[in-house]
Amino acid sequence: MTDPTRNLPLPEPGSVLPTRGHVSGRSLPSNPPSSRYRPATRLGLGGVAIGNGFAAASDAQCEATLAAAWDAGVRYFDTSPWYGLGLSERRFGHVLHRHPAEAYTLSTKVGRLLTATCGPLQETMWVEPAPFHYRYDYSAAGVRRSVEDSLNRLGVSQLDVVFIHDLSPDNEDDLGMPWERRFAEAAKGAMPELNRMRSEGLIKGWGFGVNRPEPALLALEEADPDIFLLACQYSLLDHAQALHDTFPRIAARGASVVVGSPLLAGYLAGRDRYLYDGTVPEWAPRKRAKAQAACDRHGVDLRTVALQFAAAPEVVSAVIPGARTPEQVQANVASMAVDIPAALWAELKDEGLIERDAPVPAG
Repeated sequence: MTDPTRNLPLPEPGSVLPTRGHVSGRSLPSNPPSSRYRPATRLGLGGVAIGNGFAAASDAQCEATLAAAWDAGVRYFDTSPWYGLGLSERRFGHVLHRHPAEAYTLSTKVGRLLTATCGPLQETMWVEPAPFHYRYDYSAAGVRRSVEDSLNRLGVSQLDVVFIHDLSPDNEDDLGMPWERRFAEAAKGAMPELNRMRSEGLIKGWGFGVNRPEPALLALEEADPDIFLLACQYSLLDHAQALHDTFPRIAARGASVVVGSPLLAGYLAGRDRYLYDGTVPEWAPRKRAKAQAACDRHGVDLRTVALQFAAAPEVVSAVIPGARTPEQVQANVASMAVDIPAALWAELKDEGLIERDAPVPAG
């Protein structure tokens, strides 16, 4: 058995990811009642790996992973038509349709419409995706169709949260135009349509799922969103902008944040893969090594510290690391029950590895 926090590759399916530190045995934290909709549990499961992100996985393996998440107490599941071009939604629905809709939170996304094809596929990040082409559509009709298509792929009776997906500066090449032009389309179409769906009871909340803060903050000025999926923006290694600017502005509106990529797509669990473009920033290895050394001194693994750190701010309603195997999801769940020494958080702040005013879990 190898320790994934010691900069080694993650283990193959079937092996167990260790979780060091004292495990309290407490259940997964849940969210208190709120005027705006929040997920059921503060630890969820992200759907990128289930959609064959980075590597292919079989239907059986994904079913086992999703079943393990359910058995471990996870009740928030996030997917998207984009993930595997419908593959992730189909796999999530195959498991979730067996459970009552009121027993879990399910979020998916809008902004891309899928069309079946028997020809060549567009180039994407997905390995062995489903045979669909995609096109962007942030209009009211496009969003309504996207939600209906997602319900059909999932085979479930309802969605809880819908995120307007990838309408962001980092995605302009694929959008085919400046993101502000697409945002204007969404402001006239997608956003009022999602307000209508919320009023109709078809969904409970909506927001933006983006890798940069600008669209989320602009949406606060233009509309009435409830929740934001912010990926690539709040992690143990990189969080100052979100902490000091993005989070306070979202909290002031009573909305909440779902932290995507809390492990930086595996970098904080030992992989030499940082987020989604394959490039590790020059500063990251030294900072990770220093954080790892501090964790070692206190007998806690880095993944555990990273997950609990990302979940600590009050504005955060959930963190959603991905998982490809039952062992990975079980390890993430176990990490949320570890008692992390206050001295470790103090050391991380003293060494400048996390911001002085960053919230950390109470002891």
